[in-house]
Amino acid sequence: MAAFLLGAVLLIVQPQIVPSTPAINSKAEASQSVQRELLKKTPQKNDFKENIHSNGSCRQLPQTIIIGVRKGGTRALLEMLSLHPDIAAAETEVHFFDWEDHYRNGLQWYINQMPFSYPHQITVEKTPAYFTSPKVPERVYNMNQSMRLLLILRDPSERVLSDYTQVFYNHMQKHKPYPSIEQFLIKDGELNVDYKAINRSLYYIHMQNWLKYFPLDHIHIVDGDKLIKDPFPEIEKVERFLKLSPQINASNFYFNKTKGFYCLRDSGRERCLHESKGRAHPQIDTRLLEKLHEYFYEPNKKFFELVGRTFDWH
Repeated sequence: MAAFLLGAVLLIVQPQIVPSTPAINSKAEASQSVQRELLKKTPQKNDFKENIHSNGSCRQLPQTIIIGVRKGGTRALLEMLSLHPDIAAAETEVHFFDWEDHYRNGLQWYINQMPFSYPHQITVEKTPAYFTSPKVPERVYNMNQSMRLLLILRDPSERVLSDYTQVFYNHMQKHKPYPSIEQFLIKDGELNVDYKAINRSLYYIHMQNWLKYFPLDHIHIVDGDKLIKDPFPEIEKVERFLKLSPQINASNFYFNKTKGFYCLRDSGRERCLHESKGRAHPQIDTRLLEKLHEYFYEPNKKFFELVGRTFDWH
């Protein structure tokens, strides 16, 4: 009787592991092994979705995350990277690590948000808010210490203007009034350094937080300004960082004169980013713009020293 009761208890407390398809290479086997170990430690939710497809693909934790930065070109980067046949990308921003309601759901919920992929593919998700969220680096590290991270950055001053532009248009579409950018940037006659958009452009502060958990060689910085002007060389660097075979070519990009930026060509099919991308920034007084440039000079210098690399920013 005691033996029977012991067996019943062991059966109840045994952790449930998501089944996985056999891997075809060592990298896939390692990834799925990590996934199984993580799920052993994670409370399972009732919102479990079937993670195995009849064609042999499955949902799995991402091996690469585009962590930011907001208005740095994360959507463009994801769309361009998706041209590669060995990339499976989550369609929407998941906000798993930065939104408490999502994080409490556990890793199984996170997996449920991922696309189906084959063992040889790399699953990628992008949430640009991750870069500036203090809790995120440790949470990502606790999930996977070997995570490969992609960070795309633009000139901090331009990023501030782009940040404002997005919020401005969101309000306009809802027919809601929104203050001018000067009202955000100026306070008591001085630059308002408490403006959130400015804080998001202090890259060295947020980068320091990530480097507490991940070595610099696990974080590839994409030059967002160059990606806009000439995307192919930047995507080549991303391919090499992710150890992907060179599959994306210069012919996959063409300049759309009407939109004013590069669009994508894949197997004869052409597509451009949403019309919300590439919007014109608001007109801003030259002296105010100079104040922004001056303010970011020292923070940019600290960032360059931190990552051992310079960028063509004001």
